[in-house]
Amino acid sequence: MFKISKEFSFDMAHMLDGHDGKCKNLHGHTYKLQVELCAPLLTDPAKCGMVMDYSDLKRIVDDLILKPMDHAFIFDQNSEKERKVADLLQTLDSKVFALPYRTTAEQMSQFIFQRLQQAGLPVSAVRLWETPTSYCEYTDPA
Repeated sequence: MFKISKEFSFDMAHMLDGHDGKCKNLHGHTYKLQVELCAPLLTDPAKCGMVMDYSDLKRIVDDLILKPMDHAFIFDQNSEKERKVADLLQTLDSKVFALPYRTTAEQMSQFIFQRLQQAGLPVSAVRLWETPTSYCEYTDPA
């Protein structure tokens, strides 16, 4: 088996309603995302010797993750406070993206992993840096 990875970055705002620190306030991050794939080498002539063409990986991550999440307010749809902020932002024609749980680096990395896996990618790990010195890694528990 071979592993390849590609890095991406995107900017996003969020808040952690109920948090006991400053992250309860609306704030933003420049996230660094690393997507790792693990699979045997392809044998079809156009892609022979590759796990996946990096340009194909980029296109998929752009479509499923970056386009909907970059420069958006990501929010927990179960939080009344965060829903109110999202509703206000939408009335102001601002981009929002809902998740069914808190928007921590841990839960976002799991969401990204599962979304890419559901698209058929052989994802082995997702690493999401919330700051230059803090990241979360999610791997398949199976």
